[in-house]
Amino acid sequence: MGVRDAVTRLANRPAARSLRARATESTAALRSALVDRAELDRLERAHGALRRVTTLVARGLSPTEAFTAVASELGALVGADHAAIDRYEDDQTATVVGWWSESRSSEIIAPIAERWPIGPRSAAALVLRTGGPVRRTGASFTGEAGAWARSHGIGHIVSCPVWVEGRLWGDVAVMFRGETPPPDDTETRLTDFVELVACTLAQAESRADLIDSRARVISASDATRRRIERDLHDGVQQHLVALTFDLRAAESATPAGHDDLRKRLTNTGESLANAISELQEICRGLHPGVLSKSGLKTALQTLARRSPVPVELRAEVPPSLSEQLQVTLYYIVSEGLNNVAKHADASVVRVDLDHDDHEIRLSIRDNGRGGAVVGHGSGLIGLKDRVDTVDGTLRLRSPTGEGTWLEVTIPT
Repeated sequence: MGVRDAVTRLANRPAARSLRARATESTAALRSALVDRAELDRLERAHGALRRVTTLVARGLSPTEAFTAVASELGALVGADHAAIDRYEDDQTATVVGWWSESRSSEIIAPIAERWPIGPRSAAALVLRTGGPVRRTGASFTGEAGAWARSHGIGHIVSCPVWVEGRLWGDVAVMFRGETPPPDDTETRLTDFVELVACTLAQAESRADLIDSRARVISASDATRRRIERDLHDGVQQHLVALTFDLRAAESATPAGHDDLRKRLTNTGESLANAISELQEICRGLHPGVLSKSGLKTALQTLARRSPVPVELRAEVPPSLSEQLQVTLYYIVSEGLNNVAKHADASVVRVDLDHDDHEIRLSIRDNGRGGAVVGHGSGLIGLKDRVDTVDGTLRLRSPTGEGTWLEVTIPT
């Protein structure tokens, strides 16, 4: 009897067959446990990402920061090189509202706020038509967005629809560089995560709508201020100035012996001059004419000179600053200095304005009594509204007895 025959007979015995069956069952159970563990890990990562996003949003992030946080967690969750959140517009375009790049791919400038046409064969168009996830490869990229993706080495895109309150609001897209396709379960993972963060996206969208509404109100208010200032300057003020000249002429033409009349005319002229000065102050409060004529730096220097509290001003104004940002910065400094004069009991206030390629930073700091709180008083509330309209961040530190430090950061 050969060794092979002996081994065969042993393997066919009932005990051996039972042992093989138990081994097979154990292997299957181990594989099932590994699959369950992988699924559990995936769910834990998704819920961890959700917790981080909701925590950040609860801190009052701007819509751009909230969308960017979602894109960051999304890209890291599926191992992508880039992730974007796109909002569909009514004119068949999509606006990038959130963007994330993996660190080694950071040479791509974040296309935040860029608007792309939705081509008929683009991923966004397919999401719009099907209402479901879409996978595209570099060879099938079309339109401006497709050309942009190919130029940056992106080989695969997976897009998933975002539904907000029953409407197709936009999509999330994860991008992978090179030719290696993303894992087969990418669409499922995207869909599951988007369902988890749908409320967060809706909250960020509502905040964006609120900020847009505030911006429209403030813009209309500023336009009304400019119109009233112009009407007062070109109309009422000019009439008063002309009346002043008439009074001076009448005073000069008063016959000798009418000293009482001359004195009354003189007093009336002085009162009229004071009224014109008060009107000019009102005009400056309505809209800073010096801002339009001489620019932000000169306007800030004028505010510093007029402040009853000594001001140490250092202003590095960015070139080609938009009118909206100039008006915003001017009113922040104006209201900040007014608050110091009225409430801080300070002996000096320092105003610093600087910038880099990404943001503008404004700091107003005094050595007064402190204790200021955003929400107590319309001045600080108005400042926060203005900062929100330009997607900026306002921070206030005001410990009692240690002065107040107001910091504003505005992305450019």
